[in-house]
Amino acid sequence: MFRAVGSVLKRNKEAFYGIARGSTSSSSHRTFTTINSASSSSPLPGNSFNGYTRSLLKGNQKSPTFRKMSTLAATSSESKEGLKLLVTGGPQARKWVGTWLFGSAAWVFSMVVLGGVTRLTRSGLSMTDWKFTGEFPPLSDEAWDKEFEKYKQSPEYKRVNKGMNLEDFKFIYWMEYAHRMWGRGLGIMFALPFSYFLRKGYITLRLGVQLSGLFALGAGQGFIGWWMVKSGLEEPPSEYSQPRVSPYRLAAHLTSAFAIYCGLFWTALSVVMPEPPAESLAWVRGAAKVKKLALPVSLIVGITAISGAFVAGNDAGRAFNTFPKMGDTWIPDGILEMKPLIRNFFENTATVQLDHRLLATTTLFAIGTMWWFTRKLDIHPAVKALIGSTVGMTAVQVTLGVSTLLSYVPVSLGSAHQAGALTLLTLMLLLNHTLRRPSPSLLKTLPQVVKSNFS
Repeated sequence: MFRAVGSVLKRNKEAFYGIARGSTSSSSHRTFTTINSASSSSPLPGNSFNGYTRSLLKGNQKSPTFRKMSTLAATSSESKEGLKLLVTGGPQARKWVGTWLFGSAAWVFSMVVLGGVTRLTRSGLSMTDWKFTGEFPPLSDEAWDKEFEKYKQSPEYKRVNKGMNLEDFKFIYWMEYAHRMWGRGLGIMFALPFSYFLRKGYITLRLGVQLSGLFALGAGQGFIGWWMVKSGLEEPPSEYSQPRVSPYRLAAHLTSAFAIYCGLFWTALSVVMPEPPAESLAWVRGAAKVKKLALPVSLIVGITAISGAFVAGNDAGRAFNTFPKMGDTWIPDGILEMKPLIRNFFENTATVQLDHRLLATTTLFAIGTMWWFTRKLDIHPAVKALIGSTVGMTAVQVTLGVSTLLSYVPVSLGSAHQAGALTLLTLMLLLNHTLRRPSPSLLKTLPQVVKSNFS
């Protein structure tokens, strides 16, 4: 994955230089000459992802080209066919804002993984109340006894954990407390730099609106999380049912987290990669063909990930722990027994697991098909690397899913499978971002085919 990202960023440097030079050229012929001259005299950077990222974001501040680009960004100006930047203030500002956004996205990724561990250790219902501002954990024996007594009144203790001792309760309490406080920490980590960058004038109106929306969605996650937990603190419908959170509310909570992550990651890419890697018109046309396949495949990947939330919400991973058959049959009995019929796809354990199996198989087939039909296209090497990485990650994710099922959902494999889903989404986001159409200014500077010194 990191090699694919590094390849995209490496190639994107040439595109970014091209659009900067295009904004200062007096004619398209002069621009084309400048591009070829710079390309032949400047060697491509090495394959180090971190080193190249630093050089890309920092840029050559002594260059007249970058001085011109900084001036354009600082005034938020945009020619009729020019490039619109999300961050003003020059390369250093883009580096700071990009690092902050990538860091925020990584924090959300860790939140999703920690949430999965909290669910798999059955810790999510250990705290029976919630305050938006948070609260200190129990720090004395008396405080711990008070929290434990509140938990003893919950359906989970009465039906699942009856007889649990205080030390075991402390473990599940600390897991849930860590998940909640990690989320509040993310809010602070996002809000403080956001305020600083706004005060410095680095954030454009367009970017400010996007980030404000993501911040609001993140703040709402706390309410969605408590709304989800509250459903698990209610008495189950029958005396034989185990208490668990509503699968609909869990799916809403997880889907919202995925949406926040995708929004942050995409925005961070747009800040540090304002232009896609494009070095010839032939490669641009090839990218357009790949995009027609990548968009529907991305939709399938997203639907499969959401279906996994319903598997988790119904605890469906602990049923039919065989593969490829479900028990002794391919299609188990009773998959449509609930009324109305639509409920089966969200509440029926057998149907929910069957759906997830079929969607996972469809995802594997769709990504394999995308690789097959694009393997001979004339496309950018970075795009080829990303498609290959996506195929590999899909195979890993399917393997993790089957292993998790056959092992009766251990915490390690279950959390790895959830992290794998988000990793696959990350690769699809990066692929779609790389396949964007370049700006008209950059297109004017591109040769019909890539020159030999690029190959």
